[in-house]
Amino acid sequence: MTSLIKKVISTAKAPRPVGAYSQAVLVDRTMYISGQIGIDPSSGQLVPGGVVEEAKQAFTNLGEILKAADCDFTNVVKTSVFLADIKDFASVNNIYKQYFKSNFPARAAYQVAALPLGARIEIEAVAVTGPLTTASL
Repeated sequence: MTSLIKKVISTAKAPRPVGAYSQAVLVDRTMYISGQIGIDPSSGQLVPGGVVEEAKQAFTNLGEILKAADCDFTNVVKTSVFLADIKDFASVNNIYKQYFKSNFPARAAYQVAALPLGARIEIEAVAVTGPLTTASL
């Protein structure tokens, strides 16, 4: 049996991990992207403005990690969205649709008790690298 290669994906254009984890890990063609919160990578602080601005920054961070692996949002096949308040879902969904325009990835959304650094939102993703063809069943 041949072994799969595990590659750590990292970029200075997204926040450095605040714990013992990688920004993303690529195994074969599947990339697992750690949860991103609305941290401005230049300041290391949450962006001001509440859940909408935090969501925009979290997606920007996610996008930079995707770019580091020669991917973009069309490569994302699954997301998990963690919210401090599920009442923010509609506002976040409007931001979400700016990054995923069609052929949406599978998604789960949860309200959680707390997020790192007092964040209002965290987004993690699974992406597939390389060329993709979209087909309907």
